[in-house]
Amino acid sequence: MENLNLGLAYLAAGIGAGITIIGASFGIGKLAASAMDASGRQPEAAGQIRTSMLIAAALIEGATFFALAICIILATK
Repeated sequence: MENLNLGLAYLAAGIGAGITIIGASFGIGKLAASAMDASGRQPEAAGQIRTSMLIAAALIEGATFFALAICIILATK
Protein backbone atom coordinates (compact mmCIF):
# COMPACT_ATOMS: atom_id res chain seq x y z
CA MET A 1 0.00 0.00 0.00
CA GLU A 2 2.91 2.33 0.79
CA ASN A 3 4.35 1.92 -2.71
CA LEU A 4 0.98 2.80 -4.24
CA ASN A 5 0.77 6.00 -2.19
CA LEU A 6 4.34 6.92 -3.12
CA GLY A 7 3.60 6.27 -6.79
CA LEU A 8 0.48 8.41 -6.63
CA ALA A 9 2.48 11.20 -4.99
CA TYR A 10 5.01 11.11 -7.81
CA LEU A 11 2.22 11.06 -10.39
CA ALA A 12 0.42 14.00 -8.78
CA ALA A 13 3.67 15.98 -8.55
CA GLY A 14 4.40 15.30 -12.22
CA ILE A 15 0.92 16.34 -13.30
CA GLY A 16 1.11 19.45 -11.13
CA ALA A 17 4.49 20.38 -12.57
CA GLY A 18 3.23 19.84 -16.10
CA ILE A 19 0.16 22.01 -15.58
CA THR A 20 2.34 24.70 -14.02
CA ILE A 21 4.72 24.76 -16.98
CA ILE A 22 1.87 24.79 -19.51
CA GLY A 23 0.18 27.69 -17.73
CA ALA A 24 3.40 29.68 -17.51
CA SER A 25 4.22 29.11 -21.16
CA PHE A 26 0.78 30.30 -22.24
CA GLY A 27 1.12 33.36 -20.01
CA ILE A 28 4.57 34.31 -21.27
CA GLY A 29 3.50 33.65 -24.87
CA LYS A 30 0.50 35.94 -24.53
CA LEU A 31 2.66 38.54 -22.82
CA ALA A 32 5.24 38.49 -25.62
CA ALA A 33 2.58 38.64 -28.33
CA SER A 34 0.95 41.64 -26.69
CA ALA A 35 4.30 43.38 -26.27
CA MET A 36 5.18 42.85 -29.94
CA ASP A 37 1.77 44.15 -30.97
CA ALA A 38 2.19 47.23 -28.78
CA SER A 39 5.71 47.84 -30.11
CA GLY A 40 4.41 47.64 -33.64
CA ARG A 41 1.72 50.21 -32.91
CA GLN A 42 4.01 52.60 -31.03
CA PRO A 43 7.66 52.02 -31.97
CA GLU A 44 8.83 54.99 -29.90
CA ALA A 45 7.62 53.26 -26.72
CA ALA A 46 9.37 49.96 -27.47
CA GLY A 47 11.96 50.39 -24.70
CA GLN A 48 9.36 50.92 -21.99
CA ILE A 49 7.23 48.09 -23.33
CA ARG A 50 10.23 45.73 -23.35
CA THR A 51 11.11 46.64 -19.77
CA SER A 52 7.55 46.04 -18.59
CA MET A 53 7.44 42.76 -20.50
CA LEU A 54 10.65 41.50 -18.90
CA ILE A 55 9.46 42.38 -15.40
CA ALA A 56 6.14 40.61 -15.96
CA ALA A 57 7.88 37.56 -17.46
CA ALA A 58 10.20 37.38 -14.46
CA LEU A 59 7.22 37.46 -12.09
CA ILE A 60 5.52 34.66 -14.04
CA GLU A 61 8.67 32.56 -13.97
CA GLY A 62 9.13 33.21 -10.26
CA ALA A 63 5.63 31.95 -9.52
CA THR A 64 6.29 28.95 -11.78
CA PHE A 65 9.50 28.03 -9.95
CA PHE A 66 7.69 28.36 -6.61
CA ALA A 67 4.91 26.02 -7.81
CA LEU A 68 7.47 23.52 -9.11
CA ALA A 69 9.31 23.59 -5.79
CA ILE A 70 6.06 22.82 -4.00
CA CYS A 71 5.43 19.90 -6.38
CA ILE A 72 8.90 18.51 -5.68
CA ILE A 73 8.50 18.91 -1.93
CA LEU A 74 5.13 17.17 -1.96
CA ALA A 75 6.52 14.33 -4.05
CA THR A 76 9.35 13.67 -1.62
CA LYS A 77 7.21 13.60 1.55
